[in-house]
Amino acid sequence: MKPLKTTEQAQVHKKIEARFVRKIEQFRNDEIRLVMLDRVASHAVACVNWAEYPYAPKVEFRIAHSDDAVVVMFDVEEEHLRAVAMNDHESVWEDSCVEFFVANPAGEGYFNFEINCVGTLLAAYRISRSEAQPFSAEQMTQIRRFGSLDHAPIDSRGEGQQWWMAAVIPFSLLGLEGAPKSLRCNFYKCGDKCDKPHFLSWSAIDLPEPNFHCPDFFGEVKMA
Repeated sequence: MKPLKTTEQAQVHKKIEARFVRKIEQFRNDEIRLVMLDRVASHAVACVNWAEYPYAPKVEFRIAHSDDAVVVMFDVEEEHLRAVAMNDHESVWEDSCVEFFVANPAGEGYFNFEINCVGTLLAAYRISRSEAQPFSAEQMTQIRRFGSLDHAPIDSRGEGQQWWMAAVIPFSLLGLEGAPKSLRCNFYKCGDKCDKPHFLSWSAIDLPEPNFHCPDFFGEVKMA
């Protein structure tokens, strides 16, 4: 079955800007949330790339940066909240999950950051879907994640369930000493074991079956 072709997918390689917010990584969680809502543009994660998975939760992301870190925040509305993975590096993609993939600015490969709705994180440097070097415990402590839900198991159903999640990622974890001019990346929403499995992306993916590990389809985020 061929992927859906929609207006949202017409431009394969999208381009946006990340807002510069000086020392945002030093703000309190509530301050980051307010700044991101008030000063940073939102973008839809709305590409339904595979017709056999038509369900599309409402998902938006915002991205900002300082000299030392990038901040990504997702807002989600969906029908089934699932959070089974409670420990980092577990199968968060099977839960209500948002993801940020970024090409390695310093060389080959890419990084994937996957966070379920209660803040459990999977992060790794990858050469491919099957070749990965998970972040160490010390590296994981450097990634600040916070959101609207407590870190506890969830299995909740009903239309209009809302949640948000933010992550603050130091550029040093991407092998950088400071903010680059741009990043090649993609943003995703999935839920492999939710009642309605779904695989949404920001920048469209033209592949025959669900696969987010495809840097060829990443878009560009310029550091404003």
